[in-house]
Order: sequence, then C-alpha cells, then structure tokens
Amino acid sequence: MRKDKKQVIGDEISDDYVKAFLRFEPADDTPPALHKLVKAYRGLRAHDFERFVGFFKQAGFDLGTQDAHGHDFIALVKDQRNAAEYIEIIQAAR
Repeated sequence: MRKDKKQVIGDEISDDYVKAFLRFEPADDTPPALHKLVKAYRGLRAHDFERFVGFFKQAGFDLGTQDAHGHDFIALVKDQRNAAEYIEIIQAAR
C-alpha cells in the first residue's frame, strides 16, 4: 500500500445496506426467513448482524424458522468457527 493511502478497516455501514439483506430470497425450498438470516450471517460483521436482527424482527420474520430437516439458524451455523457471537445475538433476541 502506498504511504499516502490510508488503510480503512471496519468502516460503519448504513442501515440501508444492513436492511438490504432482508431482500434476499432463496433459490430453493429454504424458508425465506432462514435464508435471510444465513445470508446476513455470511455477509455482515457481528455488530452489524445484531442491527440486522433488529430490522429482521421489526419486519415480522421469525428467528426460529426451520428448514425441512428441522434445522434453525443456530443448528446450521453452530459448527462454524466464528458462529458463537452470532448465536449469542440470536439467543438474546429471542
């Protein structure tokens, strides 16, 4: 990186950007609410995901939505290395 360029890490993102994850729709039989949660988990930092969960609930989506196999968001991500903080956010929001 050039000396005159400042490295930017962790810029704040807008509410509109966070809310954009509410528009994602599944291409398969995954319930839309579950799909939105997983997309937000994959695309947002934990503190932004926490904001997303507030918007998610405000929009009337269910945090406990399950897929056809009975897996909810926590069951789908619990084995992933960085999932603990996201799981805590979901549990606190329930």
